[in-house]
Amino acid sequence: MDMMISELQLKDIIALETGERLGQITDLDIDVDNGNVKAIIITLKGKMMGLFGKEEEVVIPWEQIINIGADVILVKKPFAFPPPSTKENE
Repeated sequence: MDMMISELQLKDIIALETGERLGQITDLDIDVDNGNVKAIIITLKGKMMGLFGKEEEVVIPWEQIINIGADVILVKKPFAFPPPSTKENE
């Protein structure tokens, strides 16, 4: 099955365990030697903002992707989430 990067970027990333919408793909990590995708990089949705209000990015290894559907990509945790914000009542 062929798919364009622009098609992947339109899909919501969903955590399999919780059904939580994590965000959307902002970039891909590609092995230039063989052309395989090593990981997807997403920007988290919601109030998880990093230093200076920048959005947090999460790298999800390709092995953690369970299914790519018509509208969503199901991923299995664990992967490297940024640490939660220390500010109260955000």
